[in-house]
Amino acid sequence: MAKKPQKTVTPQDLSRLWTQFQRRPLQTIAMIVFALIASFFGGKTIIEKSDKGDSRDVQTFAKAKTKLIKLYKDNPNIKEFYCGCDFTYEERKSSLDFKKCGYQVRNQSNIARANRIEWEHVMPAHNFGKNLQCWQEGGRKNCQDYAKFNVMEGDMHNLQPAIGEVNGDRSNFRYSEFTKRFGQYGKCHFAVDPKKRQVQPRNEIKGVIARTYLYMEARYGIKVAEQEKKLMNEWNRTYPVDAWECRRNEIIAKMQGNDNPFITSQCKK
Repeated sequence: MAKKPQKTVTPQDLSRLWTQFQRRPLQTIAMIVFALIASFFGGKTIIEKSDKGDSRDVQTFAKAKTKLIKLYKDNPNIKEFYCGCDFTYEERKSSLDFKKCGYQVRNQSNIARANRIEWEHVMPAHNFGKNLQCWQEGGRKNCQDYAKFNVMEGDMHNLQPAIGEVNGDRSNFRYSEFTKRFGQYGKCHFAVDPKKRQVQPRNEIKGVIARTYLYMEARYGIKVAEQEKKLMNEWNRTYPVDAWECRRNEIIAKMQGNDNPFITSQCKK
């Protein structure tokens, strides 16, 4: 078996790291420590070799989306996450078929967004970013050059293809169970309660959501509220993995370098 090329750090990488250190010394030190720990446990290091031999930063949301588009192009029978609608990609442009799934646009001002796929963070970026200093100083945009945030934001295990309108309506609301009546989006079984900042997904994806939350909590030490953790454990037990969840986990593990053990353990049974 051929050895993988050694990871190297270029002068440009060092220059960029020094610039970041001058701007945010404590965050930069924390980033390096985090990267070394991740490397020790099999995760990504600060700099990794690309297929072309040049250096690149750790996984980012933009790079994750590019990889996921290819993943779903290679698996065209897989449905959109929240409503189970068919979707396709032409290059990077997505299109959705609402005829079979019966989706109806909730707000006509959202029609453009409703007709495209967006990559939804199952655990919202707000949940894993809000305690970081960069977020507290300037929100999500202020964290884009912070490696620890980039790794979490670009973790493909936490990303799913979603109708843009639903993704926007979900915002950073918590998952819950509060209704048996659906209809905000036609036949799509997804409910939003803006006043209580909660959403209820269809049963078919509750297990996926639960195993994603458990994974993000375990891998990055993200605090999950006690009541929410109780619900995730319940969904994990009630809604087991299916063939696609197992296959997706395997593919992402090869692309990203780590699996979701909460999925892997069930797939092996």
